[in-house]
Amino acid sequence: MSAFLDARREGAVLTLTMSQPETRNALTGNTAVDEFVAQCDEIARDATIRVVILTGAGPVFSSGGNVKDMQRYLDGSIEPEVIRQEYRSGIQRLPKALYNLDVPIIAAVNGPAVGAGFDLTCMCDIRIASERATFAESFVKVGIVAGDGGAWLLPRVVGMSKASEMAFTGETLTAQAALECGLVSRVVPHDTLMAEANALALKIAANPGGVLRMTKRLLREGQHTSLDALLEMSAGMQAIAHMSPDHHEAVRAFVEKRPPKFGA
Repeated sequence: MSAFLDARREGAVLTLTMSQPETRNALTGNTAVDEFVAQCDEIARDATIRVVILTGAGPVFSSGGNVKDMQRYLDGSIEPEVIRQEYRSGIQRLPKALYNLDVPIIAAVNGPAVGAGFDLTCMCDIRIASERATFAESFVKVGIVAGDGGAWLLPRVVGMSKASEMAFTGETLTAQAALECGLVSRVVPHDTLMAEANALALKIAANPGGVLRMTKRLLREGQHTSLDALLEMSAGMQAIAHMSPDHHEAVRAFVEKRPPKFGA
């Protein structure tokens, strides 16, 4: 089977394309999770990467779990504990790797994002939707729950009421409906999706890489920690930022009324 992720680097921007359109970019029954985890490890080590764009090849962003692969559970020969461990050592490694990555991630959603494929978009920081994109927390439709952390991710993106509506009905949102509930930040013509995502990525990448990573970490921590704990963390990161060459350059550039020249 061919590689699931196609990684292409241009300057400080890394674009990851899920490249198995023949499976609708399914995330299970293949090497998808292993490849995502490996890519996240590489990105974390490479301080010159400032932004990641995630998209899908073909007409679908990702169909999530491979339902055909789930047929092996039907005869009851696999014990529940074995299935539990499959999730823990399989798809559950994906949110731990991707959501916890300090580099900003833009999901350029080119088509349907379903089940775990939809939750994948919620692991990203920013979602831009093609007019052809749709979104569904569809697990209930096939008689299962979100085993990939969707019940934790989705309420943090759209709020508990909308998350509950999506999870309880399994119904599909259009791109426009996703925009209206704040699931995506913009809807663009399909043919301009990647250009829009790249333009946004370049705006982000123009800023200091170290500060971008610390900013994302503070945003993530702020979702589940106390204000006092976040203030302490902010003070520590700010001390690091104040001593960075990029901050010194930014201050000098401001005083000298010129654009800053940040390091790699």
